[in-house]
Amino acid sequence: MPTSPHPTSTDLLVLHTLRCIGFSSLARVSEATGLPEDEVESELIDLAVAGLVTRLRGEFGGWGLTDAGRTADGERIAADLDAVGAREAVTAAYDDFLVLNPELLNLCTAWQTRATEGGMRLNDHSDLFYDMGILDQLAEFDHRADAVLTGLAATLGRFLRYRARLAEALTRARAGALDYVTDNMSSYHSVWFQLHEDLLVTLGIPRHGS
Repeated sequence: MPTSPHPTSTDLLVLHTLRCIGFSSLARVSEATGLPEDEVESELIDLAVAGLVTRLRGEFGGWGLTDAGRTADGERIAADLDAVGAREAVTAAYDDFLVLNPELLNLCTAWQTRATEGGMRLNDHSDLFYDMGILDQLAEFDHRADAVLTGLAATLGRFLRYRARLAEALTRARAGALDYVTDNMSSYHSVWFQLHEDLLVTLGIPRHGS
C-alpha cells in the first residue's frame, strides 16, 4: 500500500465524480468533489470539448457523461488504480463494504417505514424517540464504516471526500435536517450509494441492483 494517498488528477476527479453521482448540476458536482464551482466548470467545459461530457441547458439542465465519457472513465480510473498497485487493497475494502451494505439498507428501510399491528406504514417522523433510536444506530454504523473509508482514503486520496460527506450528512440529520438520512441528494444513503458505484467502477464490477 502507498505510504501516502495517491491524488487523482482534477479532470479525472470531475469526470469520475459525474460518473458516480449521475446527471447533475454544477453545484452538485462541486459539492461532491469538494472543488470550487469555477474550477469544476472549467474542467467540465474541457471534458465537453473532448466529447466526454455533455450539458443540457435550461431550468432542469445539468451535466452528464456521454458513452465515450463512460468508457474513458472506466479505462482511466482502472489505470489510476493499477498505477499505484492499489487493486488488492481496494478489493479488500470492497469486501468489507459488502458486509456493511445490507445493514445500511435495513437502517434506511427502518427510517422510511414502521411496522404496526396493521402492517408496514410510512414513518411520518412524529415519534421522536423512534427516530432518535435509528439515528443512534446510524451513528454507530458510521463509526464502524470509518475503518473502510479510512483505508480507502489512505490508498486513493479521492475517497477521503466520502468520509467528509457522510459525516456531514449524519451531523445534519442529528441536528434536525431529517432528509439527510435518505431523501436529500446529499443524504447519507445517497453518498453511500455513490461510494458503492465508485467501488464498482474502480474495480470494473458490473452493478446488479442497488
